Amino acid sequence: MSKFGFGSNGSDDDSEDDRRDDNHNDPFGFFFGGNMGRGHMGGNMGGGNMGDLFNHIGSMLSGFGADMNSPEGKGSVNYAVAERIARQHIAQAQKDKRPESTQSQAVAESVRLAELWLDEATPLPAGASSSVAFGPVQWLEETLPTWKRVITPLADKLGDAALTGMPEELQGQLGPMEGILKQINSMNFGTQLGATLGEMAKDVVHSTQWGVPLANGSTAAVATAHLDSVASKLGCEKQEALIYLAAREAAHHRLFQHIPWLEERLILDVEEYAAGLTLDDSKMRDAMGEFNPESMGDPARMQEMMDKLQGQDLSPEVVSTNAHARERLETSLSLIEGWVDYVVGTALEGRIPNAAMIGAAWSSFRNNGSPAMDALTKAVGISFTAPKANEAADLWRRLEEAVGQDRRDKVWDHPDFLPVSSDLDNPAAFIGHVALDDKEMEDFNPISEIEKLEAEMKKRIEGEDKNDNQN
Repeated sequence: MSKFGFGSNGSDDDSEDDRRDDNHNDPFGFFFGGNMGRGHMGGNMGGGNMGDLFNHIGSMLSGFGADMNSPEGKGSVNYAVAERIARQHIAQAQKDKRPESTQSQAVAESVRLAELWLDEATPLPAGASSSVAFGPVQWLEETLPTWKRVITPLADKLGDAALTGMPEELQGQLGPMEGILKQINSMNFGTQLGATLGEMAKDVVHSTQWGVPLANGSTAAVATAHLDSVASKLGCEKQEALIYLAAREAAHHRLFQHIPWLEERLILDVEEYAAGLTLDDSKMRDAMGEFNPESMGDPARMQEMMDKLQGQDLSPEVVSTNAHARERLETSLSLIEGWVDYVVGTALEGRIPNAAMIGAAWSSFRNNGSPAMDALTKAVGISFTAPKANEAADLWRRLEEAVGQDRRDKVWDHPDFLPVSSDLDNPAAFIGHVALDDKEMEDFNPISEIEKLEAEMKKRIEGEDKNDNQN
C-alpha cells in the first residue's frame, strides 16, 4: 500500500456495478426482510414458484461477477464489493481527481509552520514525517486496511446474530442454502459499506478527522479540494483554514506516534464492543408469528407471504450488551479530540486571526456529525464520535494550569493514568489527584527513605539477636 499521494487510480469497471440494484442496500436484508420486506424480492418472483426464487438468487450472485470469487470476498464482508462501490460513488460525484503538486507544497508549508507553533504548546515532539494533499481516492486506498480491521469483528458478530436470530423452524429448512445466504449477506454488507465509505471519502477534510489514525504511517494529509467549504464553515480565510487543518493533523500525529499504546487501545475498544453486539429482531419475529414452515414447499404460499411483507421494514436494530466498551471508546476519542482542540488552540492563539472563533466553529462542525457516519452507525452499531470533546479540552486546560504542560502530557504515558468518563463531568477531582501525586513526589526523598528502611531493618536484626542471647 502506498502512502498518501503516491498510489495510482486503478481503472474502474462500472459495468458490473450498474447491474447491482437496491436489493443490496441492507446488509441483512435477505435474512430479516430489509428491502425484501419492502417488496423487492416478492416483486421479482414473477409467477410465484420455487424455481423463480432460485433464479432470482442466481441473478443476484451473477451481478457481482468476479467479486464473488475474490480473496477479498471471503468472510462476513465482501471487501472487493465494498471497494468497487466506494470508487463508483467517488467517480459519480466527479471527485476522483488527484491534487496537484502545488497543493501538496501548500500543505507541507502549513504543516511546517504549525509544527513550530505546536512545539510551544506541548512537550510531545513532532510525529509527522511527511505531508501531502489528498483526494477521495487516495483516502479510500490508504484507510481501507484499517477499516477492514475495525469493521470485520463487528460484521462477524452481526452475521452470526443474523443466522441464530432466525426462527428455529426456518433454520432447519435452510440446508445448503445457508452458505448461499451468507455469501449474499456478505455482498450486501460490502455494498452498504462501500456506499458509506464512498460518501465519507467525498467529505473527509483531513486524515485524522475522527480522532483515529485510519491511514498507516505518519503522513499529515489534508484534503485541499474542500478548503473553500471548510473556510466557509469556520468563518475564516482559505489560508487560515489550511493552517488550522494542518495543525490538527500535526497534533494528532504527535499523540499517535509517541503514545505507542493509543492506537491499539482504540481498536481493542472496538473489538470488545463487537463482542457484545446482537440484533433486535422483534419486528421480524412478530411478522413471522403467523408463518407456517410447511409453506416452504408451496410456492404460492411463499408468494403470499412475500406480498404480505411488502412495504414493511423488518430490518433488525443493532444493539449492544457491552455499553461500557462503547463508553470507553467515546471517552478515548473525546480525550484525543479535546487534547488536540486545546493544544492547537494554544499554538495558534495570537498567530492567526480569530483562532478561538475558528476552534469553536470546528467544534460545532464536528458535533453536527455527518450522514455517512450516521450510515456507518446504522450498519454496524458504532461510530467514531467524541461526545465529550469540549469537556475534555476544558480538563486539559485546567490540568495544565494546575501542574504545567509536561505533567499534563505525562498522563498519556499509560492508559491507567487517563481520565475516565466521570472525570470529564467532574474534572476537579481528577486534577486534584494529579496535583496531589506531584506534591507527594516533591516531598519524597529516596535517599532518606532508604536510610529509614535500613535503620528499621538494623533495629529488627538487633532485637532478634538480643532474644537469641537471652535464650
